[in-house]
Amino acid sequence: MKFAKWLGGAAVAATLAFAASSAFAVTIGFSQVGDEGDWRPAFSKDMQDEAKKEGIDLKFADAQGKEEDQLKAVRAFIAQKVDAIIIAPVVTTGWSQVLEEAKKAGIPVFLADRDVEGDKSLFVARISADFNLEGKLAGAWLAQASKGNCKIVELQGTVGSAPAIERKKGFEAIISQFPEMKIIKSQSGNFTTDGGKKVMEAFIKATDNLKGVCGVFAHNDNMQLGAIQAMKEAGLKPGKDFLMVSVDYVPAMKEALAAGDANASVELRSAIGKYIYPVVTDYLKDKKELPKWIVIPSDLHASATPGN
Repeated sequence: MKFAKWLGGAAVAATLAFAASSAFAVTIGFSQVGDEGDWRPAFSKDMQDEAKKEGIDLKFADAQGKEEDQLKAVRAFIAQKVDAIIIAPVVTTGWSQVLEEAKKAGIPVFLADRDVEGDKSLFVARISADFNLEGKLAGAWLAQASKGNCKIVELQGTVGSAPAIERKKGFEAIISQFPEMKIIKSQSGNFTTDGGKKVMEAFIKATDNLKGVCGVFAHNDNMQLGAIQAMKEAGLKPGKDFLMVSVDYVPAMKEALAAGDANASVELRSAIGKYIYPVVTDYLKDKKELPKWIVIPSDLHASATPGN
């Protein structure tokens, strides 16, 4: 990619591979964020399917985006004396007490997808993509496509969530290198299609039909798909008159890219049980110390840039 020079060392991320070896009885509690968007349900299904394939007894709990429900689920796993707990946290804060409880009970905790703040010794490892790199890839693509001159509107993910925080940081780290690239409007659409549509409708009204705007950066595809719908309803041409870049690469976004309604999406793999379960089961067998962060790779997919 031409834009690799802007990413620095972040473009080269080592991915650790572990041999799948779940051939012993193990019970794992998995606390999922919720089912927002298209990516999250696909991730949940993969975790359930992969557990069956590997003979893992999976206790699955969907928090529906509520931190208090997620904390209750983790405490229920502790009470059930599961062998390990996997958490995809709703938000980054508020985890210290329940992680202390799991540690006291002798139950190892692993983070999937998202990170938490606080004492890193309270969990074994995080297995996830690099959200900051995803933001950098999106920013670098937009910088190249716009030749470093672009006024941008941003659709943020759930406030306080690790993907929203890191994707924004990564994106801004790139565009800050270009004086003519600026975010002029930014608002949370909570990672949902409806949220993205409502935010874009507000942006359209506030900017006289996106006058002067060249690009739209959405922290996930579903918000971008909602934004595309709102733009079309306003008589605008996303993907043609506006550069559209987002994260996830869900099936509906692949269709939008093919139709020319969007321009680029950074892939966040949803089939990641094959990365997560071997780490957990291998640890349960030998208790060897692991890296705190095991990186799942990300790729950028782009259609032809308007005008090319």
